[in-house]
Formats: sequence, C-alpha cells, structure tokens
Amino acid sequence: MASTTSHTSNGDGAEVNDTPAQWRAELDALPSLEELGGRIPSVFLAHGQPMLITPPRLAAQRGGPLAKIQGPDGLLVQFLRDLGPHLLDKYGPRAIVVVSAHWETPGGGVTTEYGDENPLLMDYFGFPEELYQVEFKSRGDRQVAERVVELLRGAGIESARLTSKLEARGEDGRGFQGPGLDHGVFVPFIHMFSGAAPIPVIQVSIPTDLRPETQFALGAALAPLRSEGVLVVAGGLTVHTFRDFSAFSPETAKPQYRAWEKSIVDAVAVEEPEARRQALFNLVHHPSFRAAHPREEHFVPIYVAHGAAGSGPEGAAQGARMVCGLWGAKTVVFGV
Repeated sequence: MASTTSHTSNGDGAEVNDTPAQWRAELDALPSLEELGGRIPSVFLAHGQPMLITPPRLAAQRGGPLAKIQGPDGLLVQFLRDLGPHLLDKYGPRAIVVVSAHWETPGGGVTTEYGDENPLLMDYFGFPEELYQVEFKSRGDRQVAERVVELLRGAGIESARLTSKLEARGEDGRGFQGPGLDHGVFVPFIHMFSGAAPIPVIQVSIPTDLRPETQFALGAALAPLRSEGVLVVAGGLTVHTFRDFSAFSPETAKPQYRAWEKSIVDAVAVEEPEARRQALFNLVHHPSFRAAHPREEHFVPIYVAHGAAGSGPEGAAQGARMVCGLWGAKTVVFGV
C-alpha cells in the first residue's frame, strides 16, 4: 500500500494539527491483518509528556503552548484514546513489545520480565503529587520476553538479556533508579487502554548508540514478532526541546521548526521503501534537527518502528502511514 498522510496545512506546507475526523479516517483505512499476510504493523507513537495525565484543574496552572495538544484534555489524549482500541480490534495482538525514548542501555536489548504485574518507574520530577500516584495495570509474559532476547541475540545484539523487578533499570542519565515501565510507556498507555492493558506488555531498552542505523537494526531484529501476534511500538516525539518552549505550538514556532515538521511528513510520504528509509535516516542531518532535538533520544525510536517493518517475505507490505500529524507529536504506522 502506498504511503499516505492526512494533515491540515497553514498555507506554507507546514502541518498544524489533525482533527479527530482525519485521524479516525486514517485509522479506519489501515489494512486488515489478513490483507497484511498476518503481520501486525509496527507503530512509532507520540508518547507525549506527563501533562497528559495531570488532573485538568492542575494542568491549567501549567498551561502554555503545549496544553492544546499535550494537555490532559488535549488533542493527543483524544488521539491515543482512539488509537488503542483501533489497534486491538483490527489486529488482535497477544502482547505488546515497546521501546521508549526514556530507557537506554549500552547495546540495548535489556528486556523486562516482570511477571504478573509490571511496576511503574516515575521517571520525572517537579510535577504535582497526583502524578506520583497514578496507576497503570499490566503484566509481563516470560515466553514473549525470552523470544525477544532470542531474536536480539540471534541478530548479534549480545547485550540482550532479561531483567526482573528485583533489578534497577539504571539511571539512564536522568537520576531515577528502580525497575518498571517508564513514563514513555505508561503515560500514553493509560489513555490507549483505559488504565489497564488487556494483554502483556514487555519493554525493551534502546541502544545508547543513537545512530539511526543502530536503532533500525534493533527494530529489524524484532520484525519476526509481527508474524507471531505481537505489536511492536516505539515511543518518542517529533519535537522535544526545553530550550525553546515556543517550539511546542504551531502558533508560536519559528520557521525552522515548521521546516523540520514538514521534512518528517515528506520523508514518510516517500513511496519506494529503500528511498523512504534513506529519507528517514537523513532527517538527523536536517538543518533544524538539533533545534527540535538537542539530544536525539526522543526521535530515534522512529527507526526502531521502521526497522521492525523493514523486512519480510517477498511481497510483504512495506508502506508507511502518518495516521496522526499533530504538531510535535506525530504517529506513524509502518508495514502497511
């Protein structure tokens, strides 16, 4: 299926946001599991930030340009509430394997095996007390976790291994220790799955080597899971900077951010798979990339999702659809 996008333009080619009607049409248009030969698509997900789960009465105090899209009543929350049921109903996955911008380890591939209940790692600071009391119920699956490690090690990722809730994940440069799913997972999943995942959730660390090729290789190693009933999700954001808060709104963003957002739309829209891969890889060399991402960890998960869909038997679908084009928070489905 050809790549396609649906978005609203502000007249200079830069995307402003998507409406619920637009993204629901995009989700409805995703091909069925049968049409995809039994291979579940992989997803680069805009995971948002903790404001998504901030009580509205408190979020109003924080406000700012971010709130319209990433506030607790914002457009991203509305999209996530549509996305989760669509993926479950259309593809019926038996488990979710997820990577997040918030968990890096040398070589990558550390895989959670948390048993009957996944703990949460509240890896943020400076938020209202309510954000440290949130709950998201989910469980692990040892068989799926072991399969992940098997695939990764088979692809030469020797650092792949299981981790239990008895082991701290590591500080990840952010000063938070302990086991658990990080907020790049539980914040969006709270909205996608109404507070409790109906299927197991397994998280995998991304490599500290943040080059596109390295992240793509991790995703490619996970690709067989798509034919085994597993949904592969990679969480990040298309704009993530705390140096310029004007960047979080199309109404205040400088031209360089508009150029950056448009470059992502254009790269995803490339139809030929190899040309699209190169266009996506080239995004980290865009003149405005470092403005939008002073550190690249929030963007490179897109390469994990892309890698998971980048291989398959002859004739396998390798298209990409930008199912939601919200400013700074785009979501792309690969392998369609």
